[in-house]
Amino acid sequence: MVFKRLLGSLGVGGPKVDTVLDPGAARPGGALTGQVHLKGGDADFDIEHITLEFVARVEAEHGEGESEGVVAFERFTIGGGFRLGAGQQHSVPFTVMVPWETPITELYGQGLGIALGVRTELAVAGAKDNGDLDQLAIAPLPAQEAILEALGQLGCGFKSADLEYGRIGGTGQQLPFYQEIELAPAPQYAQQVNEIEVTFLANPGGMEVVLEADKRGGFFSSGHDAVTRFSVAHDGVEHQDWNSIVDGWIRQLVGHRASHGSHAAYGHGDPHAHGHGHYGHGDHHHGGHRSGPGMGTAVAAGAAGLAVGVVGGMVAAEVVDEVGDFFEGDEEAEEG
Repeated sequence: MVFKRLLGSLGVGGPKVDTVLDPGAARPGGALTGQVHLKGGDADFDIEHITLEFVARVEAEHGEGESEGVVAFERFTIGGGFRLGAGQQHSVPFTVMVPWETPITELYGQGLGIALGVRTELAVAGAKDNGDLDQLAIAPLPAQEAILEALGQLGCGFKSADLEYGRIGGTGQQLPFYQEIELAPAPQYAQQVNEIEVTFLANPGGMEVVLEADKRGGFFSSGHDAVTRFSVAHDGVEHQDWNSIVDGWIRQLVGHRASHGSHAAYGHGDPHAHGHGHYGHGDHHHGGHRSGPGMGTAVAAGAAGLAVGVVGGMVAAEVVDEVGDFFEGDEEAEEG
């Protein structure tokens, strides 16, 4: 029996874990539900705890260039303290809350090329076994969807999305990384801006929207980055004229002269003063939010060619072991 337990702790003849997430994408600040299915091994085992861990594939810049690694950004203990008999089947249902700043992975059902996962860890007889990895789908909050839709209707095109390790100075950012959604500028701004990046930092009370533009240089000046920051309420999204609001943001961004530099990486300082506006319930009642195919069509076209592979690791306290190819293919991830 002792030998069987030792083998079980090494993954030989031990319990099997299969985590099944309920269908449909979760949302930032919302609930993620599912069940962890256990099947007993060749002997009885004491299940000390069952833990779910949210992980993300994140890029980092350092002296040698860029690399990618896997960062764990939330952890929940959902059960444990029971004995699982040999060959016994047992299921543990769970409901956990998704962090407000969790990146969105899809828009109108189209993937953005962001790799998020839920990893299940089973602690058995003093050993830990990362027994399962499942893809985590996150749909946008209503305000996020409205802003992205407005950007699409204004003529911006989706280019790519990624997760950057570090912090944006002057914001209330909580996670050790942030999402950048990169857009081609609308034709009316193409002479002034190479690219526009949008970052959402949601919280229970609302959301910060950070816009960054890679501005073109002129004959007598070099290009630079300009950044503005705005606050948006969760309530009253349907009552806003988002096309007008977002167009005003871009005009302010393009005309911004005081802000130079880029996002503060790794939490070092605030590199620039942010423009700061507030839009919430009761503002800009000019026909409401128009839902349409603008950004959805752009995402469908732009996301098709996005690369999804992991190219390396990075050094940070939050970084954990990389997991296979991390959703380069769903079947490979399940086996990883």
